[in-house]
Amino acid sequence: MASTNDIKNGMVLDLDGQLWQVQWFQHHKPGKGNAVVRTKLKNVLSGKVVDKTFNSDSKVDTANIDRREMQYLYDDGAGFVFMDTSTYDQLTIPYDVVGDAKDYLLEEAMATVALHQENPLSIELPASVELEITYTEPGLQGDRSTGGTKPATLQTGKTIQVPLFLTTGERVKVDTRTGDYLSRV
Repeated sequence: MASTNDIKNGMVLDLDGQLWQVQWFQHHKPGKGNAVVRTKLKNVLSGKVVDKTFNSDSKVDTANIDRREMQYLYDDGAGFVFMDTSTYDQLTIPYDVVGDAKDYLLEEAMATVALHQENPLSIELPASVELEITYTEPGLQGDRSTGGTKPATLQTGKTIQVPLFLTTGERVKVDTRTGDYLSRV
């Protein structure tokens, strides 16, 4: 149990048997009445986002989330297999839990896996990853002065927009949160 005054971004709450992650919070003291805590909560399993207001100093249940550094090994057809680097235990994580992170996962890549009672909840990737461009159209000499972009397919199959001067076979740094091109490696 924790007080609503202790709520922080990223904290996971157990409300009515469901897990909700705090996306945003604000302590609010209106002119009349008691102080309240406004929050934006995201359901960990479904991804649904709701606004919820708590009375100040009321109690909420917090969930124990175990975050482990794991290494991605391979896709076994039922999900993605990760290995705990400290115990060498392997864990198969379903496709729906991995979600869009699959577009940035390469074999032997490290990721943080959030677990609740040994059930995987989510995958947290580093802020950026380095991937190779497997296919892109050649940029034309006249197009380079405009500073435009063109589509490029990465080695994971994800297509992003890159500057015109990049060619097939080059390595680029990609932001895993937005999917944007950051720089050439």
